[in-house]
Amino acid sequence: MEPVQVVLDAKVMLGEGPSWESDGKRLYWVDIVGKQLHVYDPQTDSDEAFDIGQMIGAVVPRKSGGVVLALQNGFHTYDFETKQLTLIGDPEEGISNTRFNDGKCDAAGRFWAGTMSMDGTPGLGSLYCLDTDGSIRKVFGNVTCSNGIAWNPDNTVMYYIDSPTRQVVAYDFELATGSLSNPRVAVQLSEDDGVPDGMTSDEDGMLWVAVWGGWRVSRYNPATGEQLTKVDVPAEQSSSCAFAGEGLDVLYITSARTGISEEGLAAQPLAGGLFRVKTDVKGAPTYAYGG
Repeated sequence: MEPVQVVLDAKVMLGEGPSWESDGKRLYWVDIVGKQLHVYDPQTDSDEAFDIGQMIGAVVPRKSGGVVLALQNGFHTYDFETKQLTLIGDPEEGISNTRFNDGKCDAAGRFWAGTMSMDGTPGLGSLYCLDTDGSIRKVFGNVTCSNGIAWNPDNTVMYYIDSPTRQVVAYDFELATGSLSNPRVAVQLSEDDGVPDGMTSDEDGMLWVAVWGGWRVSRYNPATGEQLTKVDVPAEQSSSCAFAGEGLDVLYITSARTGISEEGLAAQPLAGGLFRVKTDVKGAPTYAYGG
């Protein structure tokens, strides 16, 4: 595998949530703390930032146009032309110290996204599923920091990360109904490994996990829990990753600089940047929200 390339020395505080819009050939990604939605065009090597006005945990393309955002206060649609945010629903309305974090759509067009405490309180978050009819279902609670979501190639297994557990948990998944069952640990990271954050999967069914505090994205075999290979990232806080490009063989990686001392930042000046690497395997597509 080739070395990582620096796409943008963006120096965002908390880069997250990359997703590939195949129709427009654009990469969406976010700065959670900066409250900005970024749109990167690889063809022109240009990046445009949109001020959203509240913390933004995840972005996905929308089949009918624009995007859907998981924000601090619920699910919203966003129109790039009018700059209009429209609330779909906020399942945690009235809870002041949580926000949405990572999220992703399944192959049926449902948008899965979870919440986390903003003050570190354990177990305050939940995982939700926004269906294509606009209804929102709470899948389960007792989550501390809802993070990466991915599926296997035939959509019979969903993988999920609650970061402080240092685990990737596998669930049997029914695409027709969106139901989860039979949870089991697929990957367990040690304290020395770092913390699993965002993730994606590839056509071989392997998982690509951004490791916060680990300076890397690791490729794991979920059947054995074994790390197969890793991508070294010039930023300690690798936060998420997504496959992009015509052949879905370019992995984009976000990173963060939040919480790092001035001395620490001097040692990793590219923290908060956007990176990419050409892979030897084709990755999972970004599915659009179907509503």
